[in-house]
Amino acid sequence: MSNTPFPKGFLWGGALAANQAEGAYREGGKGLTTVDLLPTGQGRREMMKGKIDSLEPVEGLFYPSHEAIDFYHRYKEDIALFAEMGFKALRVSVSWARIFPNGDDPSPNEEGLKFYDDLFDELLKYGIQPVVTIAHFDVPVHLVKEYGSWRNRKLVEFFETYATTLFSRYKDKVKYWMTFNEINMLLHLPFVGAGLVFKQGENETQIKYQAAHHQLVASALAVKACHEIIPDAKIGCMLAAGMTYPYTCHPEDIYAAVEKDRESFFFIDVQSRGEYPGYAKRFFKDHNLKIEMEQGDEELLKNHTVDYIGFSYYASRATSTDPEVLKNMTSGNVFGSVANPFLQKSDWGWTIDPKGFRITANQLYDRYQKPLFVVENGLGAIDEVTADGEIHDDYRIEYLRKHIAEMGEAIEDGVEIIGYTSWGPIDIVSASTGEMKKRYGYIYVDKDNEGNGSLNRKKKKSFNWYKQVIESDGTKLD
Repeated sequence: MSNTPFPKGFLWGGALAANQAEGAYREGGKGLTTVDLLPTGQGRREMMKGKIDSLEPVEGLFYPSHEAIDFYHRYKEDIALFAEMGFKALRVSVSWARIFPNGDDPSPNEEGLKFYDDLFDELLKYGIQPVVTIAHFDVPVHLVKEYGSWRNRKLVEFFETYATTLFSRYKDKVKYWMTFNEINMLLHLPFVGAGLVFKQGENETQIKYQAAHHQLVASALAVKACHEIIPDAKIGCMLAAGMTYPYTCHPEDIYAAVEKDRESFFFIDVQSRGEYPGYAKRFFKDHNLKIEMEQGDEELLKNHTVDYIGFSYYASRATSTDPEVLKNMTSGNVFGSVANPFLQKSDWGWTIDPKGFRITANQLYDRYQKPLFVVENGLGAIDEVTADGEIHDDYRIEYLRKHIAEMGEAIEDGVEIIGYTSWGPIDIVSASTGEMKKRYGYIYVDKDNEGNGSLNRKKKKSFNWYKQVIESDGTKLD
């Protein structure tokens, strides 16, 4: 375990997303978003992949984002608890449809802007830095209906207007920004990542990579605007990370792992290095993909790269070229992974691999030589409230202890890491399953998968443990 102090000014904290925490889905002038159309149940995953029958909520189904944990009304109570833990930063997202209810509105919704003013002011009152994601898995539904979402170049303009509005409004309150949450998720859950809905027979790969180009251009325009409007701000990208192990040392397995990692690196290669990598050009050629670019796109990407690399890390992956090995895949994780016989799994089948966290951080820093920001990490688990009303989540403490220790080792390796915001410091709705029982928090929220419960908050055992971690600047992990 590393006992080396973390860098001075290290941003310890937690991370939330508007669509998983706020609720109040039609209050304050907010428009309908893509996540507001995702119910609980067996059909959710296919909908997330772009197989959508209706772009309106269906009566009789339960939509967990509609109320979520009511952070919209209870954020002051929650932020006070975060402050008690000693948070230096809270990563949040802005709901696009709170600011532009339809996405293409001629002017922003003042009530939505005011909500985030109040939220950021409350954080700053406690000395907590807001770290703001501009787009976190929620596209205004109107943009899907009217334009086909990110398959349409027009969304670049709408996003630029939205981002510029945020920078102008909050330039004195927010110094850390990110453009798209887990941008590589567009390839795996395209409705969630980009609001894409597919018709039967369409070339989904072509559409996804064209949408990716539009998001990459939009991200570069946001970086440009941020640097112009808030010169002292830092704006980054955000990757769903997790290195891929080859199942064996067979050269075919080794190269399969390289290709799996490149699938994700592609997005950050463009956002950090400013150009399409050679392997992507070959992929497009081999798959007969034609990415439409406008004049000036390449120059824009080259001139407006990100300041830092934000990333999430929950699990590593493994891959093989052996058909027999490929029959034994892990469940839960959207990336799909061969089961790693050397690693344990979470309640949802995700591998638990602290060493993989260190390896991933080294991979990213070696590749990009830009500061890293760990903006999601944590253990989704089933928590039981004991007879005495307590939640003894020692398994969560153990997971986080080992991962934070390996992050310390990565810093000793020479990796520059500016902060760590663990995912879901308070229980929130799961993005992938819509469940409440998949809990990450240090704070328990009384709500079940069907939406029943008081929404009351209660500290878990991990609350005081994480408080100690922050107080000691990462040196007291026991």
